[in-house]
Amino acid sequence: MSSAVASDAPEKTPDDSSKLKTFLSILRRFVGVTDIASVRFSLPAHLLEPMPNLEYWNYLDRPETFASIGKSDDPLGRMLEILRFWFTKDLKYIKGKPCKPYNSTLGEFFRCSWEIEDLPTAVSVPSKSDTTSGASTKTDDKNEAVKVCYLTEQTSHHPPVSAFYIDCEERGISARGFDQISAKFTGTSIRVAPGQHNLGIFVNIARRDNEEYQLTHPDAHLGGLLRGALAITVSDTCYITCPKTRIKVILQYLEEGWIGRAQNKVEGVIFRYNPDKDTTTRIKDVPEGDLLAKISGSWHGQVFYTLAGTNEPRLLIDIGPLFPIPKAVPTEDQQLSNESRKFWSGVTEAIVDKKYGQATRLKQEIEERQRQKAAERQAKNEAWQPRFFTGAVTPLGRPELTEEGQKALEGLRHGQYELEESEFKGA
Repeated sequence: MSSAVASDAPEKTPDDSSKLKTFLSILRRFVGVTDIASVRFSLPAHLLEPMPNLEYWNYLDRPETFASIGKSDDPLGRMLEILRFWFTKDLKYIKGKPCKPYNSTLGEFFRCSWEIEDLPTAVSVPSKSDTTSGASTKTDDKNEAVKVCYLTEQTSHHPPVSAFYIDCEERGISARGFDQISAKFTGTSIRVAPGQHNLGIFVNIARRDNEEYQLTHPDAHLGGLLRGALAITVSDTCYITCPKTRIKVILQYLEEGWIGRAQNKVEGVIFRYNPDKDTTTRIKDVPEGDLLAKISGSWHGQVFYTLAGTNEPRLLIDIGPLFPIPKAVPTEDQQLSNESRKFWSGVTEAIVDKKYGQATRLKQEIEERQRQKAAERQAKNEAWQPRFFTGAVTPLGRPELTEEGQKALEGLRHGQYELEESEFKGA
């Protein structure tokens, strides 16, 4: 009895330095492993942040920038609105420290929404006769309260993949994709790259004749392991393409300054391209005649655009005063048993109460149940089927909602969260 009481008592909170030392000692076992993300090794609870992975991984730290996509009547303007969303989607890594949330379990899902006021169009373009070069000044600048909804489900465990869907019905904007990362420990940092099923974020603007934009993710590095201060740096190239408007963006992230200090700089170009023949991957290879605008600045601070033929940088977004906006979620009694916050509530409560031994036991029990369920499915030759999405993955990286997924999204739009419990075949 005495040992049980002692194990449930609050334990000494490990500081960040000791956490990182423990984390580093675990990571050293994976030097040379091609993809440690696919191994899904289990960490003790005191190294985890009390947050489910599905809640942590979203691209809506500033949902008003998402809701404002598509307001400009000019194709260049709409691409700049896409870029404004791009630079604000992951504020959590700029304004807070990187953290390790819980590993998602198969069939686990998360849903939330934001009620926000959208923004004016991102671009101001001088009037010209050639509208394809960014001439149109006619824009929809009416701001109004709108709702942005988010639904995500863990659709695969080996490899770990989750599908997501974002929706702003009032503005006719949606986005979808698969989240999957590949991670490799180099000995001093962790390189994080998109997994094979993660082809980026696919944004659709329904009222612009279903324009679709593909936003690919750059590789990133999680460093600071040795000095006890985690930080994310990016030194890679990524792309945004829209075949319908025939406009493409190349963004180049520059990690180090001339004195070796991270500057978090970004530069890029927006240009016309031929979707059927394009092979351009470097900024310097873009023909001057195809250039529409240049991008410059710091993805931790201010980002500017400069229209072709001008030397006047214009502010696209200022990250400085921005912080992630809190999300609205169903109350605990409205959540299903495999809904992220409710599913992990016991572990979360134990971590918050600093009962790390109890939290680790509860976490291990969840992991063991998942292994048992997987073994049962294998014995019965059963294939896992997600509830809210039509498949675990798709070749084109664009998940489709099932009828139940559409119902869940519709409920989020109208604040009606009731869903029926179904047989939970995951953990």
